[in-house]
Amino acid sequence: MSLPWLCGFISGLYGRLPDDLGVRPVAASRRVEVLRLEADELWSFVGSKANKQWIWLALNPATKQVIAFYVGDRSRQSAERLWRRIPKAYRWRAIFYTDDWEAYRGVFPAARHEVCAKDSGLTSAVERFNCTLRQRVSRLVRRSLSFSKKLYNHIGAIKYFICHYNREAISLA
Repeated sequence: MSLPWLCGFISGLYGRLPDDLGVRPVAASRRVEVLRLEADELWSFVGSKANKQWIWLALNPATKQVIAFYVGDRSRQSAERLWRRIPKAYRWRAIFYTDDWEAYRGVFPAARHEVCAKDSGLTSAVERFNCTLRQRVSRLVRRSLSFSKKLYNHIGAIKYFICHYNREAISLA
């Protein structure tokens, strides 16, 4: 195998990953159920540490599935992009637990947004997933020789891991 062929194969693989991340949809129910979701962001970089990229995540702690993610800066626009990627079934039925990062305010509806302290335990599932993501995706380790040189590959590697992780979460449920 040549390196250009392998790079093309991986790039094609990233392009075929499902946009829904393989998330099991929320079951429709006649009774009113409030879902609890956690959102957080973690730091990474592409090319050099000066090119910071933040990975925004929304996770359902009941199913252990990542329901949406976005890679961008740490601005309100990135929080809005994460919000738009969250399936509608979750957006209007869930309470979102986040840290006190100001970008979440105004993006997540106030009635569905709960700001909580790190030591409250209300964001422990997404914080744990952040650790898992750093351990399993070598390009996210803070001191690494395996960093991404291209943003497309960075996002693709993260999405590939999340799709695999969600499939495993379904099979364990």
